[in-house]
Amino acid sequence: MLKILVTGAAGLIGGEVCARLVDKGHTVTGMVRRNPEIRGNDGALVQGIETVSGDVTLPLMGLEAARQDVVIHCAASLEFDAPKEDLRAINIEGTKNALAYAKAAGAAFLHVSTAYVCGQQGGVITEGPVPEGRAFTNRYEASKAAAEAVVAESGLPFAVARPSIVLGHSETGVIRDFPSLCNVFRLMARGKVTQFPCAPGSTLDLVPIDHVAEGIARIAERMEQADGGYFHLVAESPLAAAELAHGVARVEHFPDPEVVAPEDYDPTQLRPAEQMLAGRMIGTFGPYFTRDPQFDDRQFRALTGLECGATDAAWLDRLIAYGIERGYLPSA
Repeated sequence: MLKILVTGAAGLIGGEVCARLVDKGHTVTGMVRRNPEIRGNDGALVQGIETVSGDVTLPLMGLEAARQDVVIHCAASLEFDAPKEDLRAINIEGTKNALAYAKAAGAAFLHVSTAYVCGQQGGVITEGPVPEGRAFTNRYEASKAAAEAVVAESGLPFAVARPSIVLGHSETGVIRDFPSLCNVFRLMARGKVTQFPCAPGSTLDLVPIDHVAEGIARIAERMEQADGGYFHLVAESPLAAAELAHGVARVEHFPDPEVVAPEDYDPTQLRPAEQMLAGRMIGTFGPYFTRDPQFDDRQFRALTGLECGATDAAWLDRLIAYGIERGYLPSA
């Protein structure tokens, strides 16, 4: 069994990774910052785990190094439009501090990044380092790509896990916290946004949290084989971006948003309140509704033996039903 430290252990992915590692019999230390509670995706407190308080912006994350086999680095700022200095401090310099801790602890380093370090590249995205000169759609993507380069240059045994857009459990739709993309669906479901601009053929890679968390846990258990590798934790097939709006229309008491091509979208024709909300939505997520990256995950599947469950209309219905049950989406 392994000794594993998980940063960002109170987060959505980190908490479920901790729960699965403990269930597998590993000795797990969860590093937390403001929130001291480590919970799995089901909301239950993870039992049998040591908790330490740390901060990735501090040298060695503010910790006294203890022997570990693997450090799983989940801690990050996920704000797409955060100031560049904040993203650098947390996602880049913070990764350097986590690497320094891993080196002092004699540990291999499993870095949790994002599949969307693909930036503006479309077509097939292979599991490898980010090429120099790649163009990104926001500062978050750029910071995560820079962090990957820091990891690769560290000299430590490492692997990079790249989840795509993480949503609810493949079988139940359950998700402990709703990611920011869910607010786009929520705005349409509440009738606050009536038009959804997306390019024909654009896709979103939406992946269940159970596939991502189990994948990260299995990579951690196979770090010798994974050393130097990049792994996509993604859906079997992406979802057409327009299905976000069509999914709203599938629920009888939700409105029916209009899907429009970006060149036909005229926000000046919308009521002022919708202009403001839609402007924020498009400013944050607009580029994700215009691209079609196809993530190759053959290396991940070969290493872990995992196949992603179906991310089809039935799964989307389960996600919606859970959102209504939780009160996140309107019930009538």
